[in-house]
Amino acid sequence: MRIKNIKNIKNIENTVIAGLTRNPLPIVKHLLTVFMGLRVKPAMTGLFLLFLLISMQAQAQQAVIKASLDSVQILIGEQTLLHLEVAANKNSQLQLPFVTDTLMKGVEVLNISKTDTTDLGNDRMQIKYDYLITSFDSALYMLPPFKLIDGVDTFYSNELALKVSTLPVDTASGQFYDIKDVMKPQFVLADYAEIFYIIFAVCVLLLVIIYIIFRKKKQKPLLPFKKEEKIILPPHVRAIQALDTIKGAKLWQQGKDKEYHSQISDVIREYIDERFHVNAMEMTSGQILRILQGVSDVDLVFNNLKQMLLLSDLAKFAKYDPLAEENELSMMNAYLFVNSTTPVVVNEGNEKNE
Repeated sequence: MRIKNIKNIKNIENTVIAGLTRNPLPIVKHLLTVFMGLRVKPAMTGLFLLFLLISMQAQAQQAVIKASLDSVQILIGEQTLLHLEVAANKNSQLQLPFVTDTLMKGVEVLNISKTDTTDLGNDRMQIKYDYLITSFDSALYMLPPFKLIDGVDTFYSNELALKVSTLPVDTASGQFYDIKDVMKPQFVLADYAEIFYIIFAVCVLLLVIIYIIFRKKKQKPLLPFKKEEKIILPPHVRAIQALDTIKGAKLWQQGKDKEYHSQISDVIREYIDERFHVNAMEMTSGQILRILQGVSDVDLVFNNLKQMLLLSDLAKFAKYDPLAEENELSMMNAYLFVNSTTPVVVNEGNEKNE
């Protein structure tokens, strides 16, 4: 009877271990059925189940780290992947294994992949990443376990063995060859592209310097192209053109007396500014008349200028409505003032002939 009970307890243990990672509720129900069949005291049954549940909870909360190799045997210089898998709670403060460029003496790390995190459910997560490793010394390497820190707890992975073999050498034939001499590399134009670019740039720079020196000695502009020169018309020509535009707009015929006389006044002021070098645009009509009074070129048309400027002031500032005859007179006096004060260009060749 005792042997039978021991066998039943073993069955219970195996059942519990197999179901640690599954839903614990079916396991508990099964255990209750078994204990009732063994006729164990209820108090002992409760204590055992409580201990079992605590153990299962602790087992489920632990962090786990596992290591594996794609290939446990490689040739010298070959590469293989070492996989690390970590399972832990989502709120765990993990310190993953820290590896630089060497796992151990003779085993080098070429690359470390990015971590891949997967949600396992039940507030658990899985972290995976890989190491690309190689070795250049033939030996059997026992790779040390990886250390994982979870808060105050430390966990270690399983150990791994990596066998690195040399290339097989055929010694049966007995044929050995001398060391070959150094071979010259093949000519590849791309290898010398940088030198060609430098030589080309230096040649272009020298040509530019020679061109600049040549143009300077000849006293010619650096660029052989002539700039388009803007034709600036004389002040009297521009004034006549502006008066023609105002006349053609027929402003006073449309009841725009103020605008009509303002534009005539501005044209004449700009003309006086360039012709007599008087800042007429910033002066009053009285100031302009006082400055031009007594100027020989203005004497004959002084009264005409006075009529035009004063009528313009009345239309702009006093809201005076000029008559049609006054509007025509202002335009006529503006033309007369410009034509009468236009500077006479003397031809030097004609003077010498005379």
